[in-house]
Amino acid sequence: MDPLSGVFAAFGLAASAGLNAYIPLLIMALVGRFTDLITLTAPWDALTSWWVIGLLVVLSVVEFFADKIPAVNHANDAIQTLVRPVAGAFAFAASANVITDVSPILSIIAGLFIAGGVHAAKSAVVRPAVTVTTGGIGNVPVSMAEDVTALVISILAFVVPVLIASILIVVTAYIVWFLWRRANAQEAL
Repeated sequence: MDPLSGVFAAFGLAASAGLNAYIPLLIMALVGRFTDLITLTAPWDALTSWWVIGLLVVLSVVEFFADKIPAVNHANDAIQTLVRPVAGAFAFAASANVITDVSPILSIIAGLFIAGGVHAAKSAVVRPAVTVTTGGIGNVPVSMAEDVTALVISILAFVVPVLIASILIVVTAYIVWFLWRRANAQEAL
């Protein structure tokens, strides 16, 4: 993976970790183990271990089902408030490590902010709005859509990293525009 693709993949994987902590790490582990798309260097090469891959599969299944059970999903989101930014930091640092000039601390901080921001938007804005407007019925389909989105973004981060970067820029611009418009509308009242 060339350096620029590594950075684009890092952004995609960190954003994906904000939706589901374990899917991007699992995809990275599998891609690192079975393809030449990424070569993880120490200490991140531990992700390609069969033990780590097995653990990521188990954690992915647990998070998948925990997020679909009405009472459990709130506790899961509280736990994931800590886990998802850390997973994003790992994913960003591991995939950006392809570039030797990027500080690991900077990579970890970037991953924390990206995954933490996506998780905060999801858990503080999207999920409460879905719960209120659908009486909780829409939470399961939205959760499934989040899992599918995390999977697709994680795969595309390796296959077409420039596309992921473009999508992230457009989505970020839309969110900023939406929040700016909403703030101005509230000031007008």
